[in-house]
Amino acid sequence: MVTTAALKTASVLAFERKLDPSDALFFSGRWDARATDAWPPIAVREKSVRGTISNRLKSAKDQDPAKLDADVQKPNLQTVDVATLPAEADTLKVSFTLRVLGGTGTPSACNNADYRTKLLNTVDAYVSAQGFGELARRYAHNVANGRFLWRNRVGAEQVEVQIAQLVQGQPAKTWTFDSLQLSTRHFDATGAAAASLAELADLIANGLSGKSHVLLLVTAFARLGAGQEVFPSQELILDKDSSKKSKTLYIVAGVAGMHSQKLGNALRTIDTWHPEADVLGPIAVEPYGSVTTLGKACRRPGDKLDFYSLLDGWMLKDKAPTTEQQHFVMATLVRGGVFGDAGKD
Repeated sequence: MVTTAALKTASVLAFERKLDPSDALFFSGRWDARATDAWPPIAVREKSVRGTISNRLKSAKDQDPAKLDADVQKPNLQTVDVATLPAEADTLKVSFTLRVLGGTGTPSACNNADYRTKLLNTVDAYVSAQGFGELARRYAHNVANGRFLWRNRVGAEQVEVQIAQLVQGQPAKTWTFDSLQLSTRHFDATGAAAASLAELADLIANGLSGKSHVLLLVTAFARLGAGQEVFPSQELILDKDSSKKSKTLYIVAGVAGMHSQKLGNALRTIDTWHPEADVLGPIAVEPYGSVTTLGKACRRPGDKLDFYSLLDGWMLKDKAPTTEQQHFVMATLVRGGVFGDAGKD
């Protein structure tokens, strides 16, 4: 009698990210000169400031008026990095490239042949039934609406995003979007923007499915006002003794920049399928729906809506999630990561 062992999750299971942005570089210029190449890079400089005592007082002793007056008189000196537009420039230019890679759902490492076969069959079934259209539509929207500008988008008078498909280093197709007309709360668009977004989404979908090589050059212009501060990525300094600065900004060859990881986080902010979407709107695709700025996980294992519960039910128990949660699982595979269950083997 032949028996078939129950399928187990591979102890080694990893996926490479399929949306691969470069670092972004910051430049400055005038809004009416967007079509020119005369955009000098923005440098990061140091600034020393004297702050005041503003932290929460922890004890009754600290709240004593005499001690508080003495603490207030002590200088709270800080040295910080800062990046600003020049006095003659009113617009920030942010530029990066984005590769869209094929092979979505194919693990880069998997030490269980049966699990790999089941996974590939499941992904093929999803692609046949759904395709990458929904995911690509949302990725395209996040490129076009300038979400990747983060704080630089907030309060901008005008934001324009130009996207070029590069073929052998030359623009083969270009799209231009008025980003402030595109929502960051949903992924619906109307008018001319909808047609352009549909074209861009089709291109991204072809890239995810491996039908074509896709390389995009993304250039965003944000009209902030002459001399205004701009916001590159902030570096995480683990060794506090190595730097006396309280804020260190990211620099690429002398130019203010933004981490590729921060760009990727913005592009994958497409998860409106989590339980708190009505309140929070889209969040970045993460296995547990982590939102670090709120200190919470929107996809808790207890609700069986986290990535691992959905994936295991789909792979091991043949319980296919709803269509929306299938999109989430596939978006997590596009994100990439290490998802093996080392405790099972």
